[in-house]
Amino acid sequence: MTIEMRAVDHPSVWRGLDMARREDWIVRLDDADCLELDAALAQTKARGVGMPALSRKDFPIPGVARKLAGVLTELEDGRGFALLRGLPVERYSKADAALIYWGIGAHFGPAFAQNAQGDMLGHVRDLGADWRSDMKARGYQTRLRLPFHNDSTDVVGLLCLHRAKAGGSSLIVSSTAVHNEVLARRPDMARVLCEPFCVDRRGEESAGQKPYYVTPCFNWFQGRMFIRYNRTYIDSAQRFAEVPRLTELQREALDMMDELCDDPAFHLDMPFEPGDMQFVCNYAILHSRTDYEDYSDPERKRHLLRLWLRTPVFAELPPAFADRNADMLAWQSNPKVPVFDVSEIVAELAH
Repeated sequence: MTIEMRAVDHPSVWRGLDMARREDWIVRLDDADCLELDAALAQTKARGVGMPALSRKDFPIPGVARKLAGVLTELEDGRGFALLRGLPVERYSKADAALIYWGIGAHFGPAFAQNAQGDMLGHVRDLGADWRSDMKARGYQTRLRLPFHNDSTDVVGLLCLHRAKAGGSSLIVSSTAVHNEVLARRPDMARVLCEPFCVDRRGEESAGQKPYYVTPCFNWFQGRMFIRYNRTYIDSAQRFAEVPRLTELQREALDMMDELCDDPAFHLDMPFEPGDMQFVCNYAILHSRTDYEDYSDPERKRHLLRLWLRTPVFAELPPAFADRNADMLAWQSNPKVPVFDVSEIVAELAH
């Protein structure tokens, strides 16, 4: 296998300190946009079209769509992230806010299931779980800090319904910038990160699959760098006897990745306001979250809605991603209708 060792030259290479001085990554929805979204919501409800069947053609928003076209270009071929701000989420029920959010996401691409249960719309809420000790727990079910990682689809989106009482900021980092820094400092470690790692499936394997999949962190494909990184699941895959033990150099390389992601010079701190919609490209951006303190009232607890989206530019992906992509295709075969009652949400997240 030939490994390419060169720096990434792409708009997705940026540093947090520079992005913090700018606001061109914030796309603001104005009154006319919100009226258009209200009209599309009313039309959708009148026709009885719901999730997960709702498609782009079912949610006509021509004015907003022009802004979203620019956002999609940034996600696929630009800096790799954007924040939509200005949705008056307090005016809507959770179900109506979710329909608007889903309709906006549909203008980027179709939604994909996020787990083996077929959840198409994720609820990010604290269930008191601990991903560090419970192999079935997921980070979005906890209030603990999440290490930098990315998800297994083209774009991940988050809509903020309620903020935490304190903390819970979103942190994002350019993984292509991190790649370039690793390459500049330690080419030997960059080479190691181009080689395969075993990654834990955390109990979500289909029949006949191994409980882990194998992928490099750094993947050149068709002239573009695709990065897949989840240190937590790389480490937890070591629980399987058949998985090769991580070498000292591999651990050093993973440590350098974490160190660079955690460096305030590299990552961007992005606190959410209610109604904010963050979209990031998983192949060029890693995301994290600070720990947080929540309200005791269940209706006031920190609550985000999550989408996993496929977008047009990424119709072809690195061959190394095929095994993991098979998981999502299997999950997609049984899509679930979202729930919004607090007790139903808790039951859904607890499966």
